Amino acid sequence: MEGILVFGAGGHAKAVIDVIEQSGRYEVIGILDSYKAPGTKVYGYEVLGNEQYIAENKENIYGGIVAIGDNWRRSEMVSRIRSLHRDFSFIPVVHPSASVARGSVIGKGSVVMAGAVVGSDTHIGEHCILYSKASVDHDSTLGDYVTLAPNATTGGDVHIGSYSVISLGANVIHSKNIGEHTVIGAGSTVLSDIDAYSLAYGTPARKVRSRLEGERYL
Repeated sequence: MEGILVFGAGGHAKAVIDVIEQSGRYEVIGILDSYKAPGTKVYGYEVLGNEQYIAENKENIYGGIVAIGDNWRRSEMVSRIRSLHRDFSFIPVVHPSASVARGSVIGKGSVVMAGAVVGSDTHIGEHCILYSKASVDHDSTLGDYVTLAPNATTGGDVHIGSYSVISLGANVIHSKNIGEHTVIGAGSTVLSDIDAYSLAYGTPARKVRSRLEGERYL
C-alpha cells in the first residue's frame, strides 16, 4: 500500500481516516496540522508537524488528502500544499459500503463516505465531500470543493457549482442548477434553480440572502 498524509486532525479528519482504513488502498503515515503539537496521536497516527513538513520531506511523500470540513479552508490548504510541492498527489478515497455506479468519476482529493451513492455517469469534482448516505443521481455534476452533508440527496442531471453545500437532509429535484458558493439549508427542498452566492432554505427553497466568497458555514 502507498503511504499517505492526512491534513487536519479534527472530527472530519477522523471520519476521513476511517474511510481510508476501510478502503484498504492506502496507509496513513502521519498527520499534518497547524493546531496540534507534533507527537500528538489521532487514532494512533502521529501529528508530524504542519504543512512545512512537505517542503522538508518531498522525496519521501507520495501524496495525501486534505481532511478539512469547510470548503473554502480546504481549498486554501490545497493551494498551500501545491505551492510547497507542485507534484503532490491528491488521492480520492471511497468507503467500501458506498455505491459508485458505472461511468461515474470521482475527482482528486474527494471523499465518498459510508453508504453514499454516486449515480451512473455522474462527475464529482476535486476535493469534494459526500458524507454518509448522501446521494447524487445519474448524469449530475459537482464542481470542485462541494459538500453534500449526511442524507442530502439530488435527482438526476443536477449541477452544483464549486464551493457549494447541500446541508443535512436537503433534497434537490432532477435537472436543477445550484450556483457556486451557495448553501442550501438543512431539510430544504430545491424545486427551482438557485443562483450563485446564495443562502437558500425552506420547502420550496428560496434565497434569503447573498453570501460572500469564503464565508464560513460550519
